[in-house]
Amino acid sequence: MKLLIVDDEPGILDSVDHKMRREGYTTFTAASAEEALRLFRLVKPDLILLDVMLPRRSGYELCRTIRQESQIPVIFLTAKAEEEDRIQGLELGADDYITKPFSLAELAARVRSVLRRSSGDQPMEPIVVGNLMIDPRTHEATKDGDPIQLSPKEFALLAFLTRHAGQVFSREVLLDRVWGQDSYVTSRTVDVHIRWLRERIEVEPGRPERILTIRGVGYKFVG
Repeated sequence: MKLLIVDDEPGILDSVDHKMRREGYTTFTAASAEEALRLFRLVKPDLILLDVMLPRRSGYELCRTIRQESQIPVIFLTAKAEEEDRIQGLELGADDYITKPFSLAELAARVRSVLRRSSGDQPMEPIVVGNLMIDPRTHEATKDGDPIQLSPKEFALLAFLTRHAGQVFSREVLLDRVWGQDSYVTSRTVDVHIRWLRERIEVEPGRPERILTIRGVGYKFVG
């Protein structure tokens, strides 16, 4: 597995790089968004550890560019711990968000968790529900035959909901089944991702007919 580590603080960059190499990963490092983008396109890593506060161009901006080209897992590393900052990172398609200072052991566990979830062991047969098709083998989703651009978590959430169409799931169950028990995100994350999915698949996102909110319970997908 190849990791791209992006941070402009040499001490953090070196310590994370050393830890990840000891964990058995092949690592590449960058101290700027420009160098990170070059390496991302060159080595095609399996996961990116991305600092938010980079010189000239923020990690948020870099993540937005990467998401236009790839659904590679991204974990943000940042000193910004406010909920709004975490939500902004998740809205850009990040898979996890860890605040500084952090333990290297915890970071390694997060990396393993995200890689495990991104590779997954879900059924690989395409899911067809109405005008939607979700193919876990190719990580592609279409609506009326047209591609839908989804982040890894959006795809996983849509695949889970469509695979269990008609069933109601609480936010806690969705966090467990889609994000994993060892995830550090909150139930608010589910609401954010549901909103994004509605914007992509509903005719009127403000009046959803496919992904319904069951008041006091959770969400369900209607085929």
